[in-house]
Parts: sequence; C-alpha cells; structure tokens
Amino acid sequence: MTGPNRVVIVGSGLAGATAAASLRERGFGGEVLVLGSEAHRPYELPPLSKGVLLGDADEPDWVKDEGFFAAENIDLQLGTTATRIELGARLVLDAKGGEHRYDRLLLATGSQPRAVPVPGGDLPGVRTLRSIDDSLALRSAFESAGRVVIVGAGWIGTEAAAAARKHGAEVTVVDQVASPLQAVLGDEVSAVFRDLHTEHGVTWRLGTGVAELVEGDHGVGAVRLTDGTELSSDVVLVAVGAAPRVSLAHVAGLELADDGGVCVDAGLRTAAPDVYAVGDIASHFHPRYGKRVRVEHWDNAKGQGAHVAGNLLGEHDPYLKAPYFFSDQYDLGCEYRGLADVDTDEVVIRGDLTAREFIAFWVRGGQVRAAMNVNLWDDGDALQRLVDNDIQVTADALKNGDLSSLG
Repeated sequence: MTGPNRVVIVGSGLAGATAAASLRERGFGGEVLVLGSEAHRPYELPPLSKGVLLGDADEPDWVKDEGFFAAENIDLQLGTTATRIELGARLVLDAKGGEHRYDRLLLATGSQPRAVPVPGGDLPGVRTLRSIDDSLALRSAFESAGRVVIVGAGWIGTEAAAAARKHGAEVTVVDQVASPLQAVLGDEVSAVFRDLHTEHGVTWRLGTGVAELVEGDHGVGAVRLTDGTELSSDVVLVAVGAAPRVSLAHVAGLELADDGGVCVDAGLRTAAPDVYAVGDIASHFHPRYGKRVRVEHWDNAKGQGAHVAGNLLGEHDPYLKAPYFFSDQYDLGCEYRGLADVDTDEVVIRGDLTAREFIAFWVRGGQVRAAMNVNLWDDGDALQRLVDNDIQVTADALKNGDLSSLG
C-alpha cells in the first residue's frame, strides 16, 4: 500500500477535522481537502446541549484556533456539500460543480436529528438540536418560553430539560420508555436521573407517545399524546435520537450495516479500495467486543478521527478504544466508560445512589463491561483499567475494595 498524495475528507465536524489535523501532525505533506456543509469552522458538539444551552457560553469548543487550517495548508471548504462519490474514478462531486480527485477518501458525514413521524411533525417551531445555530436559537426560545415540551428522554432530552428549567420554563418530557435513559443505564441507575429532574420541577409523561403536533397561532402550539392528553407548549424540542448521514455512501454502493452505519473493519476501512469512514456513521467491527459497534458520542469522533490518520497513510492498526461519554445535569456530573448490556449485565453499585455520589458497574462473567462515576472524580484511571483489561473481579471488591489495586 503506497502512501497517498491527496486525501479528501467529506465532513468538517470533529471527526473529519481531527483526521485532517492528525495527518499534518504525522508529517503528511500531501494535499488535504476537507468538504463541509456548515458555514462555521469545525467545532465540538457537547457544549451545544450543555454550556451554550445553559447560557454559560456563546460559542462551542472549536476544534482548532481560527487560522489553523490555512496555516497547515489544509484546504477547508466550508458551505460545500458533497453530492456524489464515483468510486471507480476516485472522485467526489459537490453541489457547486466541483470535482475532487482522491487517493484516499475519508467519510465523516456525521448524523442528523430524527423526526417524529406524526401529523404536524414539520410545523414551524418544531425544534431539534444539532448545530451551534440550533443551540443559540433554542436557548433564546427557552429564555422567553412559559411551557416547553421535550419529546425524548435520552441524553439530549434530559440535558435540554435541565437547561430549560434553568431559564425558568415549565418543562414536560414525553417518552414511551418507563424511565429516562433506561436503554443505556437500566432501571436502577436511570431512576436516579428521573428523580433528579422531578426534584427540579420537570414533569414526566412516560410510557406514552406522541400522536400529533398541533398547530397554534405561530406554528406548533401543543403536543397531543397517544393517550389523548394535549400539552400546550411555547417550545417543542424533538430529541428522539440521530440518524447517520449515509445517503452519500449508500448511493456510491458502500455496504451499510443493520445499525444504519457504513460497514468498516477494525481499522475503519470500508470494502471499497482506499475509502474509510469514522465517527457517527462508522459501523466499526470492534475487536474488543467481537461485533459491530456504532457510537455517536464526542470521544468516539475525536478518537477515530485521530486514529484513522495513520491508516490513511498506510498503517493497518485496529481501533480499540472503548466508548466514553459524559453528561452534566443540574448538580450531577457523570462519566461513562465501556459498553453495557443493561438487559443481562449485573449492576453493582459502589457508594450512595440517594446522595448521587456513586459508581455503577455493569458486570458480565466476572468482568467489568462498563462503569459510570457520578459526582465522584478520583477513580477515573482505575475505572478505565477495569473496562479495558478484562480483569476478573468480585462484586464485593467493586463495592468495598481499593479500586486502584484491582488488576
């Protein structure tokens, strides 16, 4: 595998921008082109549902300082949407009529918010949260809203609920699940988040779905539930997850996985010669888990972006890092490492759930598959070792032992 002269990256988010920067950090002196649909220079997404939405910041965390890409001779073409890939000709075509030849191609097209497929789902004022512009507009809406309805009790929905409450709005969260974040955390730990939001005045409408978004005087004005209840609203935020942007890859003929992502091997390569995919769209065969894993969190985009640079230059290294994410809601902060199966894993709790100072372990076969620390910050390295190294442990050792000595 000879080295490339020209690398084209489709997507100017965290994954694509990190890959471009990492190519230069590794000494690559060839051409690097980044095509991005957004007008803003590359930025990270976590502040959009945290600091920016809360009003603690007016800008996201930029991937690099202004001027970095020009200084590194990276051709960053913002406001440019790739429309077609011709694999045989090794070309990427864009909406402006540009044709871009590549020796290596990296797809980092990210994801987009899912809609609710109900009448009124396209009414003016139905909001989603994916970009810095979305976040600033939603914050402004929260500041003036009396009543906010959030559809979806996942991470974005719960973080947005905390922000809306900070801005003084009445907040109702609707979801078909029995408890917020249940699919990720299971019943016992998700109840901590349910109770936290209840104490801060959030109303839950769980175990029910949305039947219709009802038009008001200025766009959407209410949410009608499947049980017939109608919730009046000044702001409706739809936070029911994200869909990988894979139409470009699909039309080009790249294989898609059951999880909706682009199939890549352990080294983030597709089956097409010299074409790679990273971030939200990558359905990655993860050697640690022996199966395909598609992760939409910030750390995965950054980690895969940095890692794939070496493989674009001719290396063949597998990406081995376990998933990681963090969240801040009111006075609760948490970090999660690993990949749990909440339906089958044993949950071991160290600390005090009621005080919201604890570590939750998800254990399978005597090994820690995932760990989440909540308002406890001293054992991060130990938790990472437990998740990474398949260490045999007992529940008692996890509850009462010295975590730094395990393994």
